[in-house]
Amino acid sequence: MGGIGIWQLLIVLMIVFMLFGTKRLKGLGADVGDAIQGFRKSMGNGPSEEDSISQAKPQAPLQADSVQHTEHQR
Repeated sequence: MGGIGIWQLLIVLMIVFMLFGTKRLKGLGADVGDAIQGFRKSMGNGPSEEDSISQAKPQAPLQADSVQHTEHQR
């Protein structure tokens, strides 16, 4: 009655899948994602190269043996 229901959405999605196919839609989704990521990067809100490098190479955790404690004597 004026609004789009779940059945209408399902029918439209089935028609889109039949026309374009799932492989083409996956490629379109990947292209849109790359475009959004490029836009965010150019605006300065996206992850920078330094962030992606630091995420790719996690730092090794410190071991208890490598930490030195100093005691203050009075």
